[in-house]
Amino acid sequence: MEKILVGLKRAIDYNVRVRVKNDGSGVETDGVKMSINPFDEIALEEALRIKDRGDASEVIVMSIGTDAAQQQLRTGLAMGADRAILVDAVDSIDPLSRARVFQEIVNREGVELVILGKQAIDDDNSQIGQMLAAIWGRPQATFASKIELNGNTARVTREVDAGLELVDVDLPAVISVDLRLNEPRYVKLPDIMKAKKKPLDQIPIADLGIESSSIIEDSHFEPPAARQKGIIVDDVAGLVSALTEKGLL
Repeated sequence: MEKILVGLKRAIDYNVRVRVKNDGSGVETDGVKMSINPFDEIALEEALRIKDRGDASEVIVMSIGTDAAQQQLRTGLAMGADRAILVDAVDSIDPLSRARVFQEIVNREGVELVILGKQAIDDDNSQIGQMLAAIWGRPQATFASKIELNGNTARVTREVDAGLELVDVDLPAVISVDLRLNEPRYVKLPDIMKAKKKPLDQIPIADLGIESSSIIEDSHFEPPAARQKGIIVDDVAGLVSALTEKGLL
């Protein structure tokens, strides 16, 4: 295998408490720490391990967004990726358009395997991998907790509601990964310095023939309802009585 493409999304760091803007127009991001989406970081770690085993020649990281996403791409390069691609899109674009961007880069680069996080922690959509596989016309394996490559095929262990499921897919293919696949490596200072010299190409989204506007409009944001205060019961009879009052029994 020559090339693996990994998508890296810039998202609010998972340690940060997300706050909705007072006017309900979106989520507060000013002055908020941003990081690589955790599932995408796991995807990159798996791609790097595949390359370390000699099963791939190059790992490319890619992001769609503004210049601010360079920070996450440089982190990906510091982890060990060979080069990065930033598709410039000032405005937020819908998931299908994002999948089309990935397809254009796949076609340009001749990528044989695309590894993505199963979802982003900001919107939890879990759509890009499935959409990309559909418009690319290639197999997909989602929610991977183990990936084994054997020539032109990949055996993927998937985490499903009933337990684990084994799926064999022919390459090229799209694989989205789950949390238990691996533990991403720690980035060291020398690697960060080396990453500054690695190539990072910027491509305007218009050059790919894709509209930068979104067909989906977010009308309003609001935080979840506050959790109600619990009660303490003295015995089983009290528990049954409280559940009955709430209409749960």
